[in-house]
Amino acid sequence: MFPFDPSAPVSADFRESVSARIATFLDGEKGVVDAIGAELSPVLDAARDYTGGGKRLRPAFCYWGHVAAAGQPAEPSGLLQAAASLELLHVSALVHDDLMDHSDTRRGLPSVHRRFEAAHAEAKGDGPSEQFGFDIAILLGDLLLMWSAQMFTSASLEASKLAAATPLLDAMRTEVTCGQVLDVTSQSGMAGADSESALDLVGRVVEYKCASYTVVRPCQIGVALAGGSDRLQQTMADFGSPIGRAFQYRDDLLGIFGDAVLTGKPAGDDLREGKRTVLVAHALNQADAKDAARLERFLGRPDLDDSDVATARHIIETSGAKNAVESTIDECHRRAVAALDGAEMAEAGRTALRELARQCVERRF
Repeated sequence: MFPFDPSAPVSADFRESVSARIATFLDGEKGVVDAIGAELSPVLDAARDYTGGGKRLRPAFCYWGHVAAAGQPAEPSGLLQAAASLELLHVSALVHDDLMDHSDTRRGLPSVHRRFEAAHAEAKGDGPSEQFGFDIAILLGDLLLMWSAQMFTSASLEASKLAAATPLLDAMRTEVTCGQVLDVTSQSGMAGADSESALDLVGRVVEYKCASYTVVRPCQIGVALAGGSDRLQQTMADFGSPIGRAFQYRDDLLGIFGDAVLTGKPAGDDLREGKRTVLVAHALNQADAKDAARLERFLGRPDLDDSDVATARHIIETSGAKNAVESTIDECHRRAVAALDGAEMAEAGRTALRELARQCVERRF
């Protein structure tokens, strides 16, 4: 119940409040899509399903960034709608990400392109089912992106504060898309200058694809919606960059060593997709030549079986890469908390952001 507990910043109450704002918004769009045609109903249903869960981290960082600047709001509905709009943006990116990575599942469900591929096959539609799934996934991702902008701008907040936050939201959308381009070109061996190490390149990808997108910009948007200071905006950057990196590095570890039941994706998918993560970069740099060459051959092979994944895990662990990434996560967490400790902000916001940081580095899914 409101006010939300800063010691549990992504409590069930908070997540349910975000979900309710998303559901209300999508309910409002039903009349629009129904007027266009019944063909849109399965797309709207998919939008509901894929926005119905998740960790709600981006809305949480936005909400508690606002609290850090101005304390708990007396009436949270407008702020919650603006914060929840970031979840539509996130799911838009996930739909496209799964398509690019050829992923079969998302949050324990078939990924969007697989869902519509199966629907086409069941309906015995014309043309290749795979192409139909591909096309609808692109369009649903685009639609969610447009809806996220609409949901943000229609939030019941002061126009001047929405205007102050809009450039940060623009930057968030641009940075995550450019980060995706960096990621794709990196996996294709087409990114990085001659003077840039593999680890430096991974760090650049992570900063734009994850750290800025997941933590820095959501926090800064929340501060802007509260009318917060430039100094607090800088604190959010000093806090958000290291904890956002730590979040992604934990994700890298879970992508290879995680429990598929908890993560909702098969362990080893990062290897099958050929992802050049910080974990892989460390392993290729630190393993002996034979093991490094073997790991390199595993990358991007969709046919990897459990035995291959186990071998890759062994190479990564014995090279020292796993421990190196854990140490980096610990250091990032320390830097992020130090940024909060030295800043002037509402205590409820500091408490919540500290707890969010802890959850980012200790998560198991």
